[in-house]
Amino acid sequence: MSTSHVTLGWPALVVGGIGLLAAGAGIAYVAVRPAPRTNSSHGAAAGGVQSAAGATAPAPSAAAAPEAVVALTPEAIQRAGIVLAPVSTGRDTSALRLPGVVQPNAYKQVVITPLVGGRVTRVLAELGQSVRRGEPLAEIFSPELAEAETRFVSARAELDAHERELQRTEKLVEIGSASRQELERLHAEHTAKSTAVESARSRLELLGLSASAIASLGPGKEVGAVTTVSAPIAGVVTERTANSGLNVDQSSKLFTVVDLSTVWIVADLYEKDFSRVHVGAGASVSMKAFPDTALHGTVSYIDPQVNPETRTAKLRVEVSNPKQELRLGMFGDVSIDGAGEAAAMIPRAAVQNVGDRTVVYVADSKQPGRFIERDVRLGDRSGRDVAVLSGVQPGDRVVTDGSFNVRAERDRLGLRSAEPAVGATRTEATQAAAVREPQGGKVLVTEKGYEPETLTLRAGQPARITFVRTTDKTCGTEVVFPSLKIRRPLPLNEPVVIEFTPRTSGEIGFVCGMNMLRGTVVVQ
Repeated sequence: MSTSHVTLGWPALVVGGIGLLAAGAGIAYVAVRPAPRTNSSHGAAAGGVQSAAGATAPAPSAAAAPEAVVALTPEAIQRAGIVLAPVSTGRDTSALRLPGVVQPNAYKQVVITPLVGGRVTRVLAELGQSVRRGEPLAEIFSPELAEAETRFVSARAELDAHERELQRTEKLVEIGSASRQELERLHAEHTAKSTAVESARSRLELLGLSASAIASLGPGKEVGAVTTVSAPIAGVVTERTANSGLNVDQSSKLFTVVDLSTVWIVADLYEKDFSRVHVGAGASVSMKAFPDTALHGTVSYIDPQVNPETRTAKLRVEVSNPKQELRLGMFGDVSIDGAGEAAAMIPRAAVQNVGDRTVVYVADSKQPGRFIERDVRLGDRSGRDVAVLSGVQPGDRVVTDGSFNVRAERDRLGLRSAEPAVGATRTEATQAAAVREPQGGKVLVTEKGYEPETLTLRAGQPARITFVRTTDKTCGTEVVFPSLKIRRPLPLNEPVVIEFTPRTSGEIGFVCGMNMLRGTVVVQ
């Protein structure tokens, strides 16, 4: 925003003196009023404003709202005890907080399918049951298994018979009763039959039979047609689709078993915070279900791909879950340790609240006694200082002691935007103020959702919507305007201001980070 250029001539000083006498023992001030336009060759150029020194400065644009400026006399500054402090450079040490969801450790999650097709005859595991590795989960009757066992028994019987024939032929060759050519033929057939037996054995192993079960197969023994599906890992059955009588094949999903000794907390990392987080950074997780329990882990993965709609990347923190209290799908808050970024630092005494805005008063370096109100966005507080993420920069000087007095004088003067030029009617002044002053409203995030769910704005006019989350019993811990590519976290009971200018009529939707709560801005 641009700063108003004013004339500090005798008329303004007289008005200021009158104000001082009326206020009694208050702070002396100088009324801020733009000088009238003039076309005289000895005055300022058309459209300009003449300063106290006689220099001509460009008039502020009608579309830009000037910052509020409080001008004080040296005596008033002394009586108010105003102290200035330079803006220094520091680091915002606030932890980065992200909403997260408990998900299974994908490296310890197994989807169990049968090794052989058939019909489920018995199910031994229930949903939610804890199972050990190797524990039977279901039994399947499989004609395919019976056929494979029969083929193996037949191949091994043929091999045994051929081995006896080969032994007799070797003895006949030794006494000259059989030819060497016949012996070589039998050796070749023996190799082929041995290969057939090994192939049948491998087939049984692939179908899940153990070595001892295969060794027990033989002529005269009953061929089994029932196979057992066992748990490959220890864990909890989180899915069960197997029921008695179900026909299955090797692609049928029977169970899902998850080892919940460790779980993943998956959160959305905003694009603006990419530089603040790296793999290996420490993280703390708090769960709404267990507010007194703090979980600790590290950032083990950051998705290299950015979601084009939300402009976020998935971040993963692995935490231990020895008591298995964390349930899949639970919400939690992820706090990344040491995710600080460079920021301007000012004393906490310099910060003032004006309505739902946080402001400081910056001393005008060109005109002593003038203090410009600036909106700021604060970061972490450390001791007597506070980080400022936007609004001021190193080198500025802000009012610390006495900042409340400057704010009180600003409120008494009613300074928010420039006064109308001399000669403008009240209607024109009202219309001009309406164009400059942002429109909007306040939206509460409660257990029921957004209140109100619908706001009406005018196209072409700056808008300011303030969101306040009033409860922890909601998924609306952030607000997203997908079409505007705006995403902001909503700390509990802290106002968050969203500013934009609607260009055309229509509807602009806003949702929570989980896309469960929905609201609409109607632009007319």
